[in-house]
Amino acid sequence: MTRSVRDAVQGVWREAAKFSVVGALAFVVDNGGYNLLVFGLPGGARGGPMSDSPVQASVVATGAAALFSWAGNRYWTYRHQHREKVSRELGLFLVANGVALAITAGTVFASRQLLGLDSALSDNTARILGWVLATLFRFYAYRRYVFVAP
Repeated sequence: MTRSVRDAVQGVWREAAKFSVVGALAFVVDNGGYNLLVFGLPGGARGGPMSDSPVQASVVATGAAALFSWAGNRYWTYRHQHREKVSRELGLFLVANGVALAITAGTVFASRQLLGLDSALSDNTARILGWVLATLFRFYAYRRYVFVAP
C-alpha cells in the first residue's frame, strides 16, 4: 500500500472514530434526556417534568441530541471542513437527518406492514437495522454534502 493510500485510509478511520464518539454521546443525550424528562431521576417517586407528555419529551430529547450531534461534528469531527455559512450547513444537516429518520422508520414499517411481524423483538431488530443503515447514510452525507468547504 502506498503512503498516500495508507494516509487516506487512516484519515477516514480517524474521522469514523470521531463520528462514532459524537454519535454515541448523542445517543446518550437522546435516551438519557428522554428518560429524565419522562421518568425523572432514578429513585424519584414522582416522575419527570414531562411524564404526562412522552411524545413531546421524545421530540425535545431528539432535538437536543441532533443539536449536540451537529455541534460535535462541526467543531470536532469535521472542524477543518465546515462551511462558512452556518445556516446552510445546519439546513443540510437537518435534511440528512430527516432522510436518516425515514430510513429507521422504514425498517420498522417494512417489518410491520410488509413482513407482518409485530413483536417487541422484531420491532427492536428492525430499529437496530434501521439505525445501522441510517448511521452509514449520515456518515456518507456528512462527508459528502454537509461538512464540506464550498
